[in-house]
Order: sequence, then C-alpha cells, then structure tokens
Amino acid sequence: MHIRNISIIAHVDHGKTTLVDGLLDLTESLSAKERTDRVMDNMDLERERGITIKSKNASIIYNNTKINIIDTPGHADFGGEVERVLSMADGCLLLVDAFEGPMPQTRFVLDKSLRLGHRPILVINKVDRDGADPDRVLDLTFDLFDELGATSEQLDFPVVYCSAKNRFASRDLQRAGKEDNDLRPILDLVIEHLPELTGSPEDPLQFQIMNLDYDDYVGRLGVGRVFRGRIAEGQTVTLLRAGRQPEKFRISRLYGFSGVRRVEEESADSGDIVALAGKDDIKIGDTICDPDHADARPPITVDEPTVSMYFLVNDSPFAGREGKYVTTRQLRDRLERETLMNVALRVFDDPERPDRFQVQGRGDLHLSVLVETMRREGYELQVSRPEVILKKIDGRTHEPYEIVVIDLPEEYAGSVINELNRRKGSMRHMETSSHGTTRVEYTAPTRGMIGFRSFLLTESRGAAAITSRFLEYNEYAGEIPGRKNGALISMENGETVAFALWNIQERGTLFVDAGVPVYNGMIVGECARDNDLDVNPCKMKKLTNIRASGSDDAVRLTPPRKMSLEACLEFLDDDELLEVTPTSMRLRKKWLDPVERRKQAKKAASV
Repeated sequence: MHIRNISIIAHVDHGKTTLVDGLLDLTESLSAKERTDRVMDNMDLERERGITIKSKNASIIYNNTKINIIDTPGHADFGGEVERVLSMADGCLLLVDAFEGPMPQTRFVLDKSLRLGHRPILVINKVDRDGADPDRVLDLTFDLFDELGATSEQLDFPVVYCSAKNRFASRDLQRAGKEDNDLRPILDLVIEHLPELTGSPEDPLQFQIMNLDYDDYVGRLGVGRVFRGRIAEGQTVTLLRAGRQPEKFRISRLYGFSGVRRVEEESADSGDIVALAGKDDIKIGDTICDPDHADARPPITVDEPTVSMYFLVNDSPFAGREGKYVTTRQLRDRLERETLMNVALRVFDDPERPDRFQVQGRGDLHLSVLVETMRREGYELQVSRPEVILKKIDGRTHEPYEIVVIDLPEEYAGSVINELNRRKGSMRHMETSSHGTTRVEYTAPTRGMIGFRSFLLTESRGAAAITSRFLEYNEYAGEIPGRKNGALISMENGETVAFALWNIQERGTLFVDAGVPVYNGMIVGECARDNDLDVNPCKMKKLTNIRASGSDDAVRLTPPRKMSLEACLEFLDDDELLEVTPTSMRLRKKWLDPVERRKQAKKAASV
C-alpha cells in the first residue's frame, strides 16, 4: 500500500477539525461509536475553548493509499507541539478562511513547514460564507509564501475551494457547492501532489520518536515515523539519545493508526507513522535504530520560552481544604512529568524557596492551560503573575515582541489604539472593511500585552477578536504602566454578607457574591481608584429597636464579575498571587497581614 504523510495547518476557528471530521466520514474510517463532532479534539479543554492543544494522529485509506493525517495546533503558544510533529510529514494542507485570510498563527506554523521543505496544498475554506472573497485570500496567501521565502516549487501550490462544514470541495471555484461535490478533490490532490515515499525494507532501521502516549496495558508509547527500513513487533533495536550510552531493548508492541484509534500491527515500512512499546523511559527526540547501524537523527529543537511564572505550594488560610495533591513533592513530580511530554516547557527549582518552582513557557496561554489541567487533576497550588524572560545581548537588555492583529468594530478602534500606544506598541497596518470592521496590526512587547485581552473585551463589549504570535527579541521598551486600578482586600476572616457587600460595591467592582468564605488578605474586588483598599465584607447589620422609613428595604447587589483563569492571571500585580484549587480560584496579596502590606507598599513606593 502507498503512503502519504500530511499535516493540516490552520488558524484557530478556520475549520481544521471539521475538515478532518469530513475526511474521516468520507473514507468511513470511524465506527458508529466513534462518530462525534470534532472527533480529533478529544480533550475537555480543547472542546471548551475550541482550539487544538495537543497534536494527534489519524489515518485513512483512499484509493489503495494510506494517508496519515497529523493534526497541528493553530496557536503559537503551543508551537512546541508543532515543531516536532511536522518532521513526520512530507507536505501540508494549509487551511485558510475565505473571509479572514491568512492570520499570524497561520504564518507561524507555515514558516516551520516550508523550512522543512514540505510541499503545500492551499485549501480555501468557508467559500459559502457571507462576505467570502476567495480571490483576495489567494493573493494574500501567495504574498505570504513569498515573504516566508518559499521556493519556486512551493510557490506553485495547487488550490482547492471547499466548505468543510457542508462537506464539499472543488478545484474550480465556480463548481464549488454543486450537487456532485464532496471532499474527494482534497484527497486526490494529496495523492497527486505529494511525493511517493521510497525506501527498501532491507535498509537498516531508523525511527525517531516525535510524540508520547500511554496505554493502561503496555505503559508508555513512543509515536514517530519510520524514516528508513522496517520496524517489527519483537524486534531487538538500539535506543540512541544525546549524552547517554546506546541501549538495546525489544519492541513488545507495535501499533498503527486506523481512523483515530490504535490497531496492533506486526510490522511497518519506511514512511509509516506508528507507536511502539517496550521501553518505559523513552523521550521525545530519541532515535531507535538497527543494532548494527547506530545512526542517530538530528535532535528535535524548539524555540526558547518567552514567559515565566512561579508555581508555589498553597500556604493560604484555606490550604489543603479542596485539593487532593498539595505537597511540594507532588507538585515537583507533576511538573517534571509535564516536561517529558511538553518539550517547550522548562521547570527550575528556586534556590530561595524549596516550595517554589519557576516554570517557563511559550506564552501566558501555554502556562494557563497547564494550570487548568493540573487543577482538574486535583492539584492545589498558587501561581504568580506571568513575566517575560529578558535576555542580555551585546550588553543590552532585550525582551520578546509580538505581532498582534485585532479585528473590532470601527467605533472602538480609537480607544484600543490609544491603549496599545500606552503599552509601547507600534502600528504596522490598519484597514477598515466595507462591513464596518477595522483590522489593526501592531508590533508590541509581550510584557505590554499581559492583561490587554481583558481590557479589549471590556472596551469593545466583547465584539473584538485578537491573535498574536512571537516575532523576535528586541531592545527593552522601557517602563510600561501597570494595572490602573487597585484591589479591594478583605481585612476579616469569615463569610461575605450581602449588607457589607452592598456598601463595598460603591467602591469598585466585586468578584465575590454573598455567602462566600474569605480570609484576611484575599482580594474580593477591583477598586475604582488606583490604590488598594482594605474592606470588611463580613460586617453584619446591627439590629436596633428604632425603625425608620426605608431602613429595611431589601439589599440589591450588582452581580459580581465572573473571573476566569485567564482573567485572574491578567489581573494579578507583582505583589499578588492566584490560589488555584479543583473547585475555586482566589486572588490574594502575598502579604496577608495588613500592617505588613502597608510596609511593603511604602517600600515599593520609595524604590
């Protein structure tokens, strides 16, 4: 059987997962039990957020050809997934929205693919959408290929027009959506355009692990591509890893892919993507080869992290009440396990505090997904405000910069532009469409973009969309003003009372409702002024025997602001922490004692 390996590249919400659903349905690769919407997004977080976080594999059979599909995340924060799994592919399906065109995160993944020499196929999706302009999108995509330095062969890419949702595709735009259309033109192009893999089963084996999985029966699995020769169940092979002596082991199980499920196989030839078991300590990047031909492949390299956070053991007054895993040892073990799967993550011990770890990632979303995953697993911890990682280059301080693209209604553009300028951003491009939507493109320091998303959603009444990607390290932009408003801080332990909150809500915006347990130093809201304010949310109404007109009217509270994990991280200031448990998220000051807080505030002001 012939083999083709192809990755699918798309921006968030451009229809990548829906297209994979359509291809699996077309080739009848799913059983009745497996047929669900967005079958490749099998993590709860992926379904809730509508994004791909982990790269996955699927396989379909079409015209006597096995097509291995590699699903790549569309967000630049998960670039560590992208950089390693793209090596398994020989070409890519570039999926672009017929209305929005290529976006920054499309550019990020496409650049990696082109540098590997992949031959691209352009799929212009949602051609039946109102306002779609496939011709303009085609021109923009060609310009993007040219900017990324594509070769003349890569620039000669085929184009197919489709609607993944309605299951039709055509190489002729005028015929797209006709009655006889389905998604077969995409698969025909994959077979026609991608080079057929060559190689002899008699060649010495060379296999590299690009991903890790786990099976309850056989343990850890290494997923990768057979670059040369043949691999078989029961075969004795050699494991090669930098800085380690070669080790021999026996392959106990070999799995291929059929649809989205693993199926046991006896052997696999050059070009195929399989998973193997037999070695419990295999890692991403390891090479498995013939014992008589110890030939290692180049190690997998990923871009350096740009953002860091501190993960701490919870030491608040509510510590240990809600979490299952609360100790330093459990927190360290969980972070170390994450680095085995997440190659873009770095974890360092803090020499000043044994219960604190510095965790570095590719962006605040990358780290927030880790925090959310851990709290769902039963971990209880505290995290600090995300901070950018600074570098010294030629004796000068440099910081990471991002390209930011914002789509928003025209009437909100002025205030958003002013805020971006305040955060040391520099405008690259701005245009307004006939539909009244303005697109603003900025270059801004990553440090200035922390906390910007919540401002944007508030300012635009939720009508704006923002995307960003890492650009480069450049010179330090100088001081950027922090959060404009202070915090409302509880000065008592107990449960919040409606009467007390009714008086406090005049001072700012509340984060908690009545009947919520609080402690001294916990942040219960955002102050309307720029200073912190100590309040008593547990104060009861005193009872008297004197009644006055209107004194017993019902207390009416404004609904509190619901704070998501990302909103909490964006709200944090340097002297604040976020307490995360399986059931709660609480903002708090590092210094719980009000006298100590004032001392620290005076010390910071003098500095």
